[in-house]
Amino acid sequence: MEINLDKVYLGLGTNLGERLDNLAQAIAAIEAIPETRLTAQSSIYETQPRFYTAQPNFLNACVAIETRLSPLDLLKELQAIEYRLGRARSIPNGPRTIDLDILLYGKRVLNEEDLVVPHPGLHTRAFVLVPLAEVMSVTAAELRHPVLERSIPDLLAQLPTDAPDIGWVRKFEQQLESNQAV
Repeated sequence: MEINLDKVYLGLGTNLGERLDNLAQAIAAIEAIPETRLTAQSSIYETQPRFYTAQPNFLNACVAIETRLSPLDLLKELQAIEYRLGRARSIPNGPRTIDLDILLYGKRVLNEEDLVVPHPGLHTRAFVLVPLAEVMSVTAAELRHPVLERSIPDLLAQLPTDAPDIGWVRKFEQQLESNQAV
């Protein structure tokens, strides 16, 4: 009996150390997760920090994966990658070597103690929506936010452009060699 793979979208962020290398290592580690395959990745975007602003700019990206892992098992794998890459959780929304978030897990809605899906800030964060919309366009995905029932491009278009807390998002001048559909 064939087990269906779930399509999952992950957000990646880094603003400490060799940021581009941090993303490359994280993506390689994601590709090595058992019963999981990377299907696409966005371009790399440089973004202004939000919430806690006294920190360096971030590099952000999104990847699409297919996995047989449960949401909580995937979360454990992602947290292990963060730990191996030196993630320290000392300041909420503060600087980090790597941050890996489950943004969407198919059409699932989860509200567990350790995991909320869709990611609760997804619809308000340009630094997530811009690369997510790009990776979804590469995969021709028409997935809608399962709670808000709106497409990712629609959520992005609805962000106020003049809100001071949205922050800027621009394509980073350097890119990883594998930034494309896999």
